Amino acid sequence: MGYSKSDKAETHARIVKVAAKRFRELGLEGIGVADVMKEAGTTVGGFYKHFDSRDELVVEALATAFQDLDRWEEHTDTLTKALENYLCEEHRDAPGAGCALGALLGDMSRASRSAKAVYTERLKRTLAYSTGLVPPKGNSDRRARAILTISAMLGAINLSRAVSDPNLSREILQQTRDQLISLNKPAKPH
Repeated sequence: MGYSKSDKAETHARIVKVAAKRFRELGLEGIGVADVMKEAGTTVGGFYKHFDSRDELVVEALATAFQDLDRWEEHTDTLTKALENYLCEEHRDAPGAGCALGALLGDMSRASRSAKAVYTERLKRTLAYSTGLVPPKGNSDRRARAILTISAMLGAINLSRAVSDPNLSREILQQTRDQLISLNKPAKPH
């Protein structure tokens, strides 16, 4: 029995989807090709029918994970809403469905050049999007505040996941969220 192009495309998409979720949950080195293939319902022997290398899978999985971020940004129209949705316990507790920028931040310093390129392009898009959400405030540079805000968001979500004390984890999220909202309040009219 033959294997049609549509079957191959479906299988390929399923493998990438599994990898996108599991890489966010476990890190780029936290799960091997064999486990991804098994979870996708196929054999490890079929890997090279779909990808030239593990890195190719990583790059495709990153791109797929970033599509979730695209959808999230489409439905977030204020910086306050973005901060409330990002710096919350629900997001902290669901890295596999959450922001890949945050979930994979620690992995990217050791990632391949091609994976870093995909990550960098996504960060640039998110920075442009976030700069548009930052309200004008006197002579303050909106892009600079967007960089600070994104850096604090990524750091806070990672710190909140890293600590074992649930109260401290909640405090990291809440205090970072509250401070960033305060920092980015629109300027009061004179």
